This record gives sequence, C-alpha cells and structure tokens, in this order.
Amino acid sequence: MRYSAIAISAASALVLTACGSETSGEFTSEDGETGEYTIDQTTGESSMTVETEDGTVSMRTNRQAPDDLPAGFTLFDEAEVLSNTVIDQGETKGSLTTFRTERTPDEIVAYYRSEAESAGITIQIETNINGGKMIGGENEQTGTTFSVSAFPDDEGVVTGQLTISEQPG
Repeated sequence: MRYSAIAISAASALVLTACGSETSGEFTSEDGETGEYTIDQTTGESSMTVETEDGTVSMRTNRQAPDDLPAGFTLFDEAEVLSNTVIDQGETKGSLTTFRTERTPDEIVAYYRSEAESAGITIQIETNINGGKMIGGENEQTGTTFSVSAFPDDEGVVTGQLTISEQPG
C-alpha cells in the first residue's frame, strides 16, 4: 500500500510541475521525502526520483510506446500512446499506459485477458459501464496486479488505460 501512495504523490507532483515553466528542480513532500525532476520541453518526457524511507522510487513519463511492460505484457500495434508512465522501486515495478485505438472495448479486454492469463493472473473484477469495459486481477503468488479499461467516445474511438504492478512478496 505504501508503494501506491508514493507513486500517486510522485505522479501528482510530476504532473503539476509539468504545467509550470521549470524544466528541472528539487522538492520535499509533506512527509519529508525529497526528490528531483526533469522535464524535456522538446520531447515532453518527464522523469522524477523520490527518496523515501523504503528506498528510491523513479518515474518516467512520455508518449512513447512502452517496450518493457511488467509481467510480459505488450501493447498492441495499433495503439496510439497518449501517456506512458513507468515506476521503479527496486524489485517493485509499475506501468500506467493510456492509449487510443480503433479497436472495440470487447477486443481490448479480450487481448489483455489473454495476456493476464498468460501471466498467471486470475481475473477478479469485470464491469461493463456506458459502452465501456474494465477487467482487473492479481497473481497472488508473484504479486502482479493488472487492470485495463476501455471506453469509446462519440466517434467510436476508444481510449484505454492499462495498469500493471509487480510487487514481489
């Protein structure tokens, strides 16, 4: 749970920083954790390192297709990456990828269900909401969690979000 709080705090700080004009700097969180960030104005890539009592957490956000998703997951070829954030804290890894595609929510969920099952993940939740779909689950032996959601817009283009985390026990 601590990992999630650190990741959310760091991601929030990175997003807020990216909205400003600073391209690099240092900060201290309310919890006394320190970090530094860099934003490349040309590519839009942002990186951050946070020192915590549990160790160092690093994050990188860009619009490039991820080539090293945790647990052997892959992004399908037709996806246009809107945002890709990779989080690394020693053995704990995470990825949050937002994408757009012409594929349907059913196709996206089927693709990632197959990948999740290949990673030994048991699907624990599945929902259908307003034409969109979401599934998620966990491999309790490896500590890998996963979720994907896919929702169409008025033109039928689907925005999806894939979240994967590996937290070895």
